[in-house]
Amino acid sequence: MNPSIKIFSGTGTQGVSSKIAERFGIALGKINIQKFSDGEIQTVYMESIRGDYVFLIQSTNAPSDNLMELLLMIDAARRASAYKIVVVMPYYGYARQDRKDKPRVAIGSKLIANLLVAAGANRIITMDLHAPQIQGYFDIPVDHLDSSAIFIPYIEKLKLKNLTFAAPDVGSTNRVREIASYFNTDMVICDKHRKRANEIASMVVIGDVKDRSIILIDDICDTGGTLAKAAGLLMEKGAKSVRALCTHPVLSGNAYENIENSALDELVVCDTIPLKRESSKIKCLSVADLFAIAIRNAYENRSITSLFIHSQLKAKREERQ
Repeated sequence: MNPSIKIFSGTGTQGVSSKIAERFGIALGKINIQKFSDGEIQTVYMESIRGDYVFLIQSTNAPSDNLMELLLMIDAARRASAYKIVVVMPYYGYARQDRKDKPRVAIGSKLIANLLVAAGANRIITMDLHAPQIQGYFDIPVDHLDSSAIFIPYIEKLKLKNLTFAAPDVGSTNRVREIASYFNTDMVICDKHRKRANEIASMVVIGDVKDRSIILIDDICDTGGTLAKAAGLLMEKGAKSVRALCTHPVLSGNAYENIENSALDELVVCDTIPLKRESSKIKCLSVADLFAIAIRNAYENRSITSLFIHSQLKAKREERQ
């Protein structure tokens, strides 16, 4: 007899957590997360979870309270004798700090992995890590979901002619190449050089974009500066239209203004992070169905291979043959 399953949400992801629980077919569990007057966080489960399969949903975007809240949720579940604790992180914060790219810096994504495991997590389910090798920082299973399962059907509905995919930087080429392969079309690269974080010094386009419908693909949209600059440059090079698909809408600083004033037709994001406000150029697709399937398959010890673009590519190639 399988243990019962319960799904709980942190305060930072109430919207998407409610959708995931609804798609799964159960109500969110009752948890009380409160702050003392000095900002200290306390988490209390308002129902028994002894012997239960517990899924905790929380993205670790700023502020850092989201991360601390998640760690306390894990610790409280472990001390309440949960059978298994699965951390569902639609957005894995600090993933951009995945290596020592200069002297005397922290490797933030490894530190987060250590904290999650030390707190008592038994498994991680996340989506579109900024650096896929972060999975190797864990000594527990990691299910790394792919937003292509959400974006590909959306792209197909657009029915764009002369479609070409673009990587906004060299680091995105593998992700973009896979989607371009699925559609059997070309890709180009916008090679950028930074002086410092969130500030682009220069950018060049590698490839032909004249009279092409361009779709930029990236995992994170932070200030929107890269996408805005890339869209303007692509239009200068003769592109017919430019739109962007980004999984995680961090959208900090002047991001909304940068997107709205850019040459982008639209920016399509996922609800891994709640949007701060609405914009006529920003459209949000939900990850709820994908995470609900991943949670059910993890609970029932079933494969999640079908959720990845590799399986979709294989099926597409078989259709072409």
